[in-house]
Amino acid sequence: MEQQPKETRSIPLGNPLPEGRPSETANSLTPQQSCPSCATTSAGSPSPSWIYAIGSIEPRFPSLAIEKEYAQLLGRGDMSGLTDRQALQSVLSQSQNRYLARRMCWVMTIEGLETYLLYPRDPTDLSLLVEAVRPNPAATDLDVVIGSKGPLAPPEVCNALQIPIVIFDQVYSMDRDSLVGAIPKPTNVSQEEFSLEAAELFDRIMQMADNAGATDEHRALNYLAVRYPAVYSVTSDAFARNSSLESIDVQTSVLASVRNVVEVVFSFRNRTTDVVEKFFTRVDVTDQFPFLVTKMSPYFDR
Repeated sequence: MEQQPKETRSIPLGNPLPEGRPSETANSLTPQQSCPSCATTSAGSPSPSWIYAIGSIEPRFPSLAIEKEYAQLLGRGDMSGLTDRQALQSVLSQSQNRYLARRMCWVMTIEGLETYLLYPRDPTDLSLLVEAVRPNPAATDLDVVIGSKGPLAPPEVCNALQIPIVIFDQVYSMDRDSLVGAIPKPTNVSQEEFSLEAAELFDRIMQMADNAGATDEHRALNYLAVRYPAVYSVTSDAFARNSSLESIDVQTSVLASVRNVVEVVFSFRNRTTDVVEKFFTRVDVTDQFPFLVTKMSPYFDR
């Protein structure tokens, strides 16, 4: 499927996103194409470690030589009036400078921590990384990366930065306000109030301990955060009933036999009566692309 980078700025929840190339796995990685300096990628791994991560993508200079080459490109163009970030975005987005974009380190940070070193499985998807470089970045900018995790990067790859390599199949770029604005609003609440409630829930999911999008638990949560509007509607309804979001728990579904299915349980405690209500949904996380198994519904402890 041909990628359309210009359409990756915002993801309307509830609409199916392109599924990439589902037949490809980590075993199809060609190190010479996707990671020229990484001879020890996950090629041949019998069990790919899937990633569904939400963070920010940043370009880094892997060596002094690449940084000096970038400085020469800056000197050849008219960058008057541009900030440093705008100038970087301008240089990398020009087709004649694509060679420089290929040599850059593309680092994904999550909660401010350098977490993954990104390489496209298909070289033509380099444009998705370039599109992630905003000329005017904001703290609410978000990038969703879906791929497979390999080994730690060798020290020579990215200026001695040793973090796991991720070969990605898809990248979506957005900002939190656009994400929240795309969620269908319940009829009994104002848009401003609902936006605040949705933003709070999204932030709580993102701030869960060590959410690097690598475990089944966190892949399911991240998938729901950007793809399933009902989690926000249920939370808004609970707030309207004077309840607080007490916890979000993920557990293996007892109904799963062949497939790997998890249950995500949202617990709400009434601020007046102290009664706890629970709602849950099931997500299949067997393969690279999670998907919804059952819609949000009341949950009863067994």
